[in-house]
Amino acid sequence: MFAVQVPVLEKVLRTILVYATIVLLFRLTGKRGLAQLNTLDFTVLFLLSNVVQNAVIGNDTSFSGGAIGAVTLVATSNALNWLIAHSGRAARVLEGTPTTVIADGRPVMREMRRLALRPEEIAHAVRMQHGDDLADVATGVIEPSGQLMVTLKPAERTATRHDIEDVLDRLTRLETRIAAEHNRAR
Repeated sequence: MFAVQVPVLEKVLRTILVYATIVLLFRLTGKRGLAQLNTLDFTVLFLLSNVVQNAVIGNDTSFSGGAIGAVTLVATSNALNWLIAHSGRAARVLEGTPTTVIADGRPVMREMRRLALRPEEIAHAVRMQHGDDLADVATGVIEPSGQLMVTLKPAERTATRHDIEDVLDRLTRLETRIAAEHNRAR
């Protein structure tokens, strides 16, 4: 149960190579975030974990071998996250850059096709961010994480607490002015 059946260095290298391969595959296939995975994406993800299992563990089914693989995966992920946080270049290479998919209320079809996004997905994301329609959007950008961030056109934005307080303040000043003029007129 605890006897490692594959040399530790081989176990570590196998895990790192499989990790790097999967990161590369996901990097090449797009910017879909976990919140936006569809049924096909989930199927691929589940099958992928099964397909690469033997590449990670080899002939080693021991607890120790599994622990070595798990520690290697977590350590590699943490190292890459640290690198991304400290290097803009590494972030661009490993995570990608934002992509504009909506410009002035119109879908940028070339980018949507490149990212394999359907207009329905974009429209749904716009509604989730309080837009009624694509026409309400000034810009829509798919972040490297796969999240769609929309900026509504100024006329379509909802009022903030500050906006309401500002209007109430102006109304109070108008009421005061009207009352003062009314008192002078008497």
